[in-house]
Amino acid sequence: MNADPTIRTIPIELAGQRLDQALAKLFPEYSRSRLKAWLLDGAISVDGFSPRPRDPVQGGEQVTLQAEPEVSVTAEPEAITLHVVYEDDSLIVINKAAGLVVHPGAGNASGTLLNGLLHHAPELEEIPRAGIIHRLDKDTSGLLLIGKTLPAHTALVRLLANREIARFYLAVCNGVLTGGGTIDAPIGRHRVDRKRMCIRDDGKPAVTHFTVLERFSAHTFVRVKLETGRTHQIRVHFAHRRHALVGDPVYGGRLALPAGASDDLVAMLRRYRRQALHATKLEFVHPDSGEALTFEAQPPADFEKLLAVLRENGA
Repeated sequence: MNADPTIRTIPIELAGQRLDQALAKLFPEYSRSRLKAWLLDGAISVDGFSPRPRDPVQGGEQVTLQAEPEVSVTAEPEAITLHVVYEDDSLIVINKAAGLVVHPGAGNASGTLLNGLLHHAPELEEIPRAGIIHRLDKDTSGLLLIGKTLPAHTALVRLLANREIARFYLAVCNGVLTGGGTIDAPIGRHRVDRKRMCIRDDGKPAVTHFTVLERFSAHTFVRVKLETGRTHQIRVHFAHRRHALVGDPVYGGRLALPAGASDDLVAMLRRYRRQALHATKLEFVHPDSGEALTFEAQPPADFEKLLAVLRENGA
């Protein structure tokens, strides 16, 4: 069954603008690329005709949008246990477990968060990336945001691009930091190992703010706020400062056991084989209601145990 068409009138003040520019203002709930695709496919008409994206508008034209839902995700739904922190008609907030891959890929065709989301909310197959707004590395735990409708997804992606979604993390790094600060260093793909990221002069801008929460004999517990969201950003930035995250298998280098460490701490550091990183807090404005939302999630048991053993070993 065809969906009911959406009919809107181009305001007079948009006269002279290109049609694709006018459509972006007339239908802000959709991305420009999607509107252009619908226009080229004949799903958008202007006064009954199908003009080109570059044609100018006069103002007062009637625009009809007749768009059928389309499948954006082809992965199989799977009954995977998800820790849902919040859900309404527009969005979902998930507390992702460490070890859970977010998107299917080489070596992870199934068993991912995306597969679980498609089982939890089948309508997400019509949303790009099943509505997932940002990603977390496989072994990073914590909060992830998902848009359940196309307008909500588009609005949340724009908030993220405009740095209007505040993302906070908790991390334990090697070495003792003297104080908080900002790491401003561009990040790009490693020239040799394409699975790794690195600091590169020609990389994309990357800014990480951090605050010291606790200092231990040879480690530091920090709170991190992302200003940008590059792949592996926190892990790369702290490794660049020679304070790699505890347990990081990619950027941490060879395991270094601090002098005077207790047997419990030595055992903990030897078996802690994932980066000690947890996405603890999200702050953003609801795309529909405009309400300011804040969500928090405490670190998982292994992270808390690491902190407990570090505290027992002394400051």
